[in-house]
Amino acid sequence: MKIGIVGGTGDIGEGIAMRLSPLFDVIVGSRESDKAEATCTINTETLRKRGQECSLKGVCNQSAVDEADIVILAVPFKHLLGTLETLCGFEGKIVISPVNPMEKRDFFTFVPPAEGSAALLIKRLLPETARICTAFNTVAANRWKMLDEELNYSVPVCGDDQAAKQQVMDIVNQVSRLRAYDAGPLAASNLVESITPLLLNIARYNKMKDVGIQFR
Repeated sequence: MKIGIVGGTGDIGEGIAMRLSPLFDVIVGSRESDKAEATCTINTETLRKRGQECSLKGVCNQSAVDEADIVILAVPFKHLLGTLETLCGFEGKIVISPVNPMEKRDFFTFVPPAEGSAALLIKRLLPETARICTAFNTVAANRWKMLDEELNYSVPVCGDDQAAKQQVMDIVNQVSRLRAYDAGPLAASNLVESITPLLLNIARYNKMKDVGIQFR
């Protein structure tokens, strides 16, 4: 299975790539293919020093979409619209959104678009046949690259295509100690996306780091 990451050289995208590449063929996309190639070279060496073989390939964002079976949009919400306007070829693909629309004011707050969530905005922008799921929204950004630490989090997954959602959940469950949970249809994505600003506020006001969630 080939997983493409749009925005794969950002903090979240790079960390996801490092966690997934020992398990899947990961295609790291960036606005600049040279940057993606350099990032993959460094991260491949990092993983090999840890005794982990991996599959990482650096390309431009469009090639990451074209070559992948599943596409992860590891893009900050403020850049989401501009990025998707430059890309095509999502027809029939599973598209994973870890995007959380939020702002840091006096505290972190959820600021969804008119559609109600980033996921529903993505649904409007992409072809009707694209199968969109939310996942990874509640995993602390800093933890992805901390390869010595287990990711012991629960991951809510939303989507309207049950087969696509199950495939995404299967991927989640192979990464470290993550555990996927079916969180309902794509329309419920706003509930998932709004958890991240809550977690950041809890971390801030309680002097904690990398707060996550677990369902028991």
